[in-house]
Amino acid sequence: MEEKWWQQAVVYQVYPGSFQDTNHDGIGDVRGLIERLKYIQSLGANVIWLNPIFQSPQVDNGYDVSDYYTIDPLYGTMEDVEELLDKAHNLGLKVIFDLVLNHTSREHHWFQEAIKGRDNPYRDFYIWSDPKPGNQLPNNWASFFGGSVWEKEPSGDQYYFHLFDKTMPDLNWENERVQQEVVNIADYWLEKGVDGFRLDAFIHLDKAKGFPDVQAKEGEIVLAEEYYSNLEKVTDYIAEMAKTLRRKKEDIFILGEAASADVQKAREYSDPANGACDTVVTFRFFPMDESQKDPRLPADIQIEKLDIPAFKKTMSEFQEGLSDIGGPTLYWNNHDMARMVSRFGSTEKERDNSTKMLATLMYLQKGIPVLLNGEEIGMKNLERDSLDDFKKMKETYFIEKAQSLGYSDEFIMEQLNARSINASRGVMQWDTGEYAGFSTTQPWSGVNDEPKYTVEMQEQDETSILNYYKKLLKYKKTPLFTKGEFKLLETNHHLYCYERSYADFTALVCCNFSDHEQVVMDTRLTKLPYTTILQNDHNKIEADRITLAPYGAAVLVFEEETH
Repeated sequence: MEEKWWQQAVVYQVYPGSFQDTNHDGIGDVRGLIERLKYIQSLGANVIWLNPIFQSPQVDNGYDVSDYYTIDPLYGTMEDVEELLDKAHNLGLKVIFDLVLNHTSREHHWFQEAIKGRDNPYRDFYIWSDPKPGNQLPNNWASFFGGSVWEKEPSGDQYYFHLFDKTMPDLNWENERVQQEVVNIADYWLEKGVDGFRLDAFIHLDKAKGFPDVQAKEGEIVLAEEYYSNLEKVTDYIAEMAKTLRRKKEDIFILGEAASADVQKAREYSDPANGACDTVVTFRFFPMDESQKDPRLPADIQIEKLDIPAFKKTMSEFQEGLSDIGGPTLYWNNHDMARMVSRFGSTEKERDNSTKMLATLMYLQKGIPVLLNGEEIGMKNLERDSLDDFKKMKETYFIEKAQSLGYSDEFIMEQLNARSINASRGVMQWDTGEYAGFSTTQPWSGVNDEPKYTVEMQEQDETSILNYYKKLLKYKKTPLFTKGEFKLLETNHHLYCYERSYADFTALVCCNFSDHEQVVMDTRLTKLPYTTILQNDHNKIEADRITLAPYGAAVLVFEEETH
């Protein structure tokens, strides 16, 4: 397989509003990212994925785009973006933009034209349906943001379709003019110097014809993913778009968000033979134990634990199923998920060790690492202290429902701080100054005051999480960890151990998922020369025995004897 630059990619996700504020309004901006480019380079990342910065009413933090050709003044100007691309490229950094394909804002001029009447040329840019008899909703499908996928148009008698917020109508990808307009948008940004795109929610571009009801109780609105996720035309839509764009810029990088894709779908979307995405992010990595949840409350706003045996099985399947095409996208968290140390590690006694262990476990597997800004210093979830801080529809429903069931405000706060959509959007912790060096004024989302978990303090400490990440990412770029074969080892449920093998070298990666010591036995330790290239704190390696501390991690490389 021909080598592509992105096969050596280490992607650093920047959530722009939470990264660095330079104009003192409490919201991060493009100039803030420009100021921090050398930091990103020093970490070892070589690709920046920038969440949306297009003109938007900001109902959904920029994923509701009203103009794809204009930079939202919240974030800066077109001149700022041009400077960002120029300076990033001078430092050897690539930049990919978040491209929202499935929907626009209701304020986009296409939709503003569409609602003028059924004969408007833009009407067919969106998805419409007549009501059922009795002026009932066209069907019983639920939106991901709660309520129906259907919303009555302001002046006519039809309903428009929205998988997300009602202010974000879905585009009609069966209309070839829509496909061409999206290509035009992408082409515009490629001309500006963008190196590729992260495709938002692309698995929803194809919807079932006829909008059939899903089986449910009378009057109930339910999720119906089988009718609007991963349907057959999705790959064709993306492949056609990608083919056109690659004719204009051959080496673009296309990272797709394929939230519910299983191994087979992930392979279909990212197989070079299909010419669609280069790699995809799937949320299927993390099977959770939900046995302790209250079924009367929304499941996605309740604390859950990783089902480690199921996780090991799932990760192994993705490693094996995508091995020959470069492996899966490797990640622990993103802007829509809780931060990794809060969700999977320990934020109290073993915060440093658990953060280092999680990074070791995930990123030395085969595939492309995608880091969320701040994870490299061990940032935890943004912690809020008032229920009034949670204003989204799902959050307010959870509060009201939990209170009606007699749950304490303390319990409700704990759940919301763990699972709120803004949990990972606390601002970047740069230094020990006010607002952690992010801004001179109160940040939009809030900030955790944690001097130890700042870039300033960790750059000075050789044993810090930040410096551990720098070493890890340096090793990640070597052939052993980019090209090497993957093999998951049989262990107890507390351990995650695997090998990477390339040429005469074999790496043994041992990770302890528990808060007590675990032992790994390996006779090669007394028979073959090896080097311990990476480990976190308090582990012991003696004879053929590796004793891993709570949340311990150790990476050993054996060199086979050649004859």
